This record gives sequence, structure tokens and C-alpha cells, in this order.
Amino acid sequence: MKRNGLLAIILARGGSKGIPRKNILSVAGKPLLAWTILAAQAAEKIDRVVVSTEDKEITQVARGYGAEVPFIRPQELAEDDTPDLPVFMDILEKLKEHEGYEPHLVVQLWATSPYRKPGDIDKAIELLESDPLADSVRSVTRAAQTPFKMWRRDKGKYLAPIMRSEFPELYEQNEPHSLPRQTLPEILTQTGYVNVVRTNVILSGSMYGKNIMPFFHDPETYTEVDSQKDFAHTEHVLRTTQGIPEI
Repeated sequence: MKRNGLLAIILARGGSKGIPRKNILSVAGKPLLAWTILAAQAAEKIDRVVVSTEDKEITQVARGYGAEVPFIRPQELAEDDTPDLPVFMDILEKLKEHEGYEPHLVVQLWATSPYRKPGDIDKAIELLESDPLADSVRSVTRAAQTPFKMWRRDKGKYLAPIMRSEFPELYEQNEPHSLPRQTLPEILTQTGYVNVVRTNVILSGSMYGKNIMPFFHDPETYTEVDSQKDFAHTEHVLRTTQGIPEI
């Protein structure tokens, strides 16, 4: 094990409300969580794969596919409204305290986005390593719908453009909601494909820091399981990309 190696962390809480037991439900012949573990293991630059969970059954599944569960996550860090940051800080602090292990980079992989190319994980890591001023790399795709054509209901009864405060000069010159999409500024949406962040950034209190580099990936094969209807699409993507016959 490299003292200054590269650690992948996968969060897999047992108390999912939208889809109960989501992380270990079978999709394309494997538990949902397993696909992310296998991708992390196949990435050449990752030295260690750790799953964080408070759940005994998820622990067994994770270890069964070769991931480590060195600590059971405290229940107070496994609630519905628990953000990622305190969980990551807890893992890093315990690994240092109990093992003297201090990775220089951390890769966050979401179990709910099971299909990713191991080579893409390596490319995202290399991207961060190439820029010493960057704090993190965040996976993104170009937004399917531009927010320049989105509105909010303001304090009164009238609609207000949500992008007006961000691009006041554009609204002074034009009506962006009436312009062709291709003439509008590029807007990116974050995904759960991969996040690479320097360990010191996390321990300083942020999952991303200030200087965030974008990592683009194929939006056609990206899938995210947030609701029951997402399972059919995810199953199709995994079977197609992995050459698994449809049932």
C-alpha cells in the first residue's frame, strides 16, 4: 500500500428512501454497488477502494467484490440529510489515525452511476495531476436544457429569468430566452461520474475547493439511478456496454 497513494471512496448508505436497499439491488446481473467497485479496481491509478456504509449487508457485498470497509460509518453520518464532506473527513481522519495512511488524491465515485470507463477515471486523475493550481476535477456534461430559457416565480406574480443576475450585460442587450440555443453561453451540468480532489482540500472543509477543472464524458452512456424508472435505462446501458444479452 502506498503511503501517498490514491484512494477511491464510494458512499453506499443503507437507508435509501426513494428506492429501498437501492445500492445492493441487482442490475444487469450484479448489485448496483458492484459495478462502481469493479470500475475503480480496473483503473490503473487507483491504489485502494474503500466503501463507506453503516449497513451490514452492504458491507458484505462490498467486501465480496474486493472493496475495503475498514470502518462502519457512524449512524449520525448516515442520515437522509448528511452531506458528503463530513463523511469523507471522517474516513480520511480515521485512516490516518489507525493506519498512518494519507492519500494525496481522493476519487469520489457514486454507486448510483454504475457505468463508467476505468480509463476515464485515470484521465480525470491525470487532469488534476497536470495542474498544481487546481483543487479538484469535477465530471460535467453540457446542459440538455439551457437555464437561459428557465424562469422563477419572483416575489410577485410575474416571472423572472433565473440567469439575469449572472449575465446582466446579456439581458441589457438582448432577450436570451428568445435567442437560438447555439448563440447562448455554454452551461455545464455536474454529474455523478467521477470527482477527483486533493486530500488537503477535503480536510480544509471543501469537497471541491476554488479551482475546479471540468472533466467531460459521454452523456449518451451516462446513467444515474434516482428513481425506479431509472433502473430500466441503467440495465440497458450496462448490458449494451458490457455485451450482456438482454433478458
